[in-house]
Amino acid sequence: MPLPGRASVAIAFMVGVGSRHESESESGISHFVEHMVFKGGRTYPTARDISEAIEGVGGVLNAATDREATIFWTRVPVAKFGLAVSVLGDMLLSPALEHAEVVKERQVVIEELRMYQDNPQDYVQIAFDALMWPDHPLGWDVAGREETVLSFTAEDCRRHLERHMLPSTLVVSIAGGFETAQATRMIDDAIGPWAERRRAPATAAVPATPPSGPPLKVIRRSAEQANILVGARAPSYNDPDRHVAEILNVILGEGMSSRLFLELRERRGLVYDVHSFMSRMSDTGVLGIGLACEPRQAATALEAAVCELRKLAERPVGDAELTKAREYAKGRLLLQLESTSALCEYAGQQLLLQGAIVEPEELVARLDSVEAGEVSELAARVLAGGLRAAVVGPFRSETRFQKAIAV
Repeated sequence: MPLPGRASVAIAFMVGVGSRHESESESGISHFVEHMVFKGGRTYPTARDISEAIEGVGGVLNAATDREATIFWTRVPVAKFGLAVSVLGDMLLSPALEHAEVVKERQVVIEELRMYQDNPQDYVQIAFDALMWPDHPLGWDVAGREETVLSFTAEDCRRHLERHMLPSTLVVSIAGGFETAQATRMIDDAIGPWAERRRAPATAAVPATPPSGPPLKVIRRSAEQANILVGARAPSYNDPDRHVAEILNVILGEGMSSRLFLELRERRGLVYDVHSFMSRMSDTGVLGIGLACEPRQAATALEAAVCELRKLAERPVGDAELTKAREYAKGRLLLQLESTSALCEYAGQQLLLQGAIVEPEELVARLDSVEAGEVSELAARVLAGGLRAAVVGPFRSETRFQKAIAV
């Protein structure tokens, strides 16, 4: 995406593999490989060489692993575009993957896992995912488990890249003040020989399955604050109703003028934090509500949150509230796309995961077309799918929480 006049350029190598492509014994390997490629390659043989190459020109370099994609990106001054391509290409196509570095990184990732376990807000998310996707890769921690991480070897990392780092699963996304023809030549030079190699087809992801088992998980932990996540299945990013879901989410719990915030925090003072969120995959999704509050208020706050979702299902929103939600969603989208990094990620992820890039103007038009009746119908459909909740706090009984999510 050329942006003439911009002083920076962002480039991302996006790979169509994430935690949902892993078996139980491989859980966390995508995330572990993301860590390992930063340890050095053929041209930049150490982690220091990689970081100094980018930071030495004032750039930033990072990566992220999710359920369906692993993204490696950098943002540099326009004149250093060739350097950025060189570093990313070397990391992903020629990683060293030395045994000694693997051994060290195992412990680093295990400490990361323990950090999530120690943080109630992170821990409740892990428990909630397991409830929403029981016995399924979507319900496993993206970073894996301690026993799987301890088992990873350099050969496991190479095998993972060989199976999943393919021309058919790789998207290179660029946004900023670059010149298209020159950028194309640089990318072709960096990945051309690699792309010509024959490979087996990529491993398919395990399809999403319906939720099963108990809908509530209460984790007893001594704490001054309770953390709760409650939600249900919702449209995927390929679903025609995904824009309706976006507006529903805004009305319910996005921002300080949302229904959840105004009712639970401002009017009733039940919570410190309350918000709703959407989590989308290719074939499924989740609409969730997060709560953080004093433990004695937890069951009441959960009941109140579910009540707000039920109200949306029972009564269409008014014109003023619907207009406000549309404007919020449209404005947030446009503001998020101001930076070269955000544009790079926006275009690349759409092409990687959906096979086409939808222009922001088209998304704005789709958000504008959402009607009040569609929002109510979707809220009712979400509730009909059954609520599931994870609770972390000093609780002995589950009874009130069970009653709160029974709809």
